[in-house]
Amino acid sequence: MAVFPIRLGVHVSISGGMEKAIDRARELGCSAMQVFSRNPRGWKTSPLSSRSIAAFQEAAEKWDIDPIVVHTPYLLNLASPEERLYQRSIRALILDVQRADQLGARYVVTHLGSAKEKSKAFGVERVVEALKIVLRQPSAVSLLLENSAGAGHSIGVGLEELKEIIERVGEDDGRLRVCLDSGHAYAAGYDFRTPPEARSLAEEIKRTIGWQRLSLLHLNDCSGELGSHLDRHEHIGQGKIGLSGFHALLRCPSFQRVPMILETPKNNSKDDLENLARIRQILKGKKSHWKN
Repeated sequence: MAVFPIRLGVHVSISGGMEKAIDRARELGCSAMQVFSRNPRGWKTSPLSSRSIAAFQEAAEKWDIDPIVVHTPYLLNLASPEERLYQRSIRALILDVQRADQLGARYVVTHLGSAKEKSKAFGVERVVEALKIVLRQPSAVSLLLENSAGAGHSIGVGLEELKEIIERVGEDDGRLRVCLDSGHAYAAGYDFRTPPEARSLAEEIKRTIGWQRLSLLHLNDCSGELGSHLDRHEHIGQGKIGLSGFHALLRCPSFQRVPMILETPKNNSKDDLENLARIRQILKGKKSHWKN
C-alpha cells in the first residue's frame, strides 16, 4: 500500500510483540505510528527483550516508520497530591522514556494529570518538579506534553499553561515539547472549524509554545460541544468538529508540517482504514466527503 507523503499514522496494538505493531502500521499505509510500550492500565511490566528490540528497529527502518511515538499508561498523574502516586508516576515516566530509547522511538507523549482537590497552582508546581526529575535522565527521546480537555482539575488545558510549564521547567536542550490533541483542544474551547479560526489557532501556537515545540498532532473528533471539557474521542467527521472542521485545520499550511497520529475509536477492523482515508482525502484537498 502506498504511503501518503505527509507523516500520518494511528495508535497500533503491540499484541503478540512490539515488532507486530510495525506490521500493523504498514498494512494501514502509515508512515508514523504510536504505541504503548507496555500494559496501559497497569504498573507492572517486563523488560523488553533484545530480540524484540532488534526486530522492531529493523522493521521500522525497513518500512520507514518515523516518527514512532510511545504513549504513557493511563495511570500516571504528575500533578497528584498523593505522594505515593506522584512518585510512582515519575518513575513510570522515566521507564517509558528508557523503553522508547531502547526501541529507537522519537517521542514519548504523556498526559499531565489532575491536582484533584488541590489548586491549579499546586498541580502546575507538581508537574514542573516531576518533569525536571525526568529530564535529568540522559536520553535522545523528546517528551511531549499533551493538552487536556479540561475535565476536573486537570493540568495542561490551554496553550498558555503549557507555555508556563515549559518555561518553569527551564530545560534548554529542546527535549520538552507539545502534542496537540484536536478533540481535547475543541473540548477545552479552541474553535478551529473555519479557515480564519484555524489561522488564529496557528498564531496562538506561535505566540505561546512556538512552532518549534509542537511536534505532534493527535487527530480525534469530539463528541462533546465546544468548551464542554468532555474527553470523548469520535471518528473523524462524526463528532462536533466535523469533516469541514478538520479541513479548515489541516489545510492550514502550518499544521501540515507536523506529524499526525489518529486516536479514533476502534469498534471494528475497518475503523482505522476509514478514518485514515478521511484524513488523506482532506490533505489532498478532495471535497466529496466534507459534509458533516
